[in-house]
Amino acid sequence: MDLQLHYIEKGSGTPLLLLHGNGEDSSYFEHQIQYFSRHYRVIAIDTRGHGKSERGEKPFTIQQFSEDLHSFMNQKGITKAVLLGFSDGGNIAITYALSHPERVQALILNGANLNPKGVKRSVQYPIQVGYHITKCFAKHSKKAKANMELLQLMAKEPNIQPSKLSALSMPTLVIAGTKDMIKDSHTRLIAKSIHEAALALVPGDHFIANKKADAFNREVESFLNKRL
Repeated sequence: MDLQLHYIEKGSGTPLLLLHGNGEDSSYFEHQIQYFSRHYRVIAIDTRGHGKSERGEKPFTIQQFSEDLHSFMNQKGITKAVLLGFSDGGNIAITYALSHPERVQALILNGANLNPKGVKRSVQYPIQVGYHITKCFAKHSKKAKANMELLQLMAKEPNIQPSKLSALSMPTLVIAGTKDMIKDSHTRLIAKSIHEAALALVPGDHFIANKKADAFNREVESFLNKRL
């Protein structure tokens, strides 16, 4: 039986699915749910093992989260949707779009990365250290195991070849903060690798959707108005 993912739904029209980042939940998008529900059927989902969604028994991987998304869309009768993914949510969106391009009407990738090397060293190094420490205690502590699973997602994943992105032809916006924890060169590589992808940089850090919501929402809305 497929895992039942918790979600927040508001509005009607074209489905706009919001995918949060590592260790977060759907509430991260508090400034997007209300804003975009004026014109879209907004659904903010809690990823497996995050927020109010159960952990289940299946692997804790980006690929599994993508499969969970596919099951969710089928359960909800959503044949096609706009995917807006932040951080690991962006990585899930890329993975899903590569597997099921016919189900993605448009792709919005906020602070996504193709591999761990796309993250700035100052951020990635503590993640790697934390992962190895929690791995040592994971067999003896449920909390350590849970932390290890989250850190492993950033330490080991994703692993997407840039060349594979050329297969994506749906309208795509790559958006990041000017002081993002994702390397600027990496964000530009993603945009360059996807056919006719738009690139937007918003003043701020990795969390522009939450901290710079007005500027972020304007960029996303402008893109959707032009490309849908």
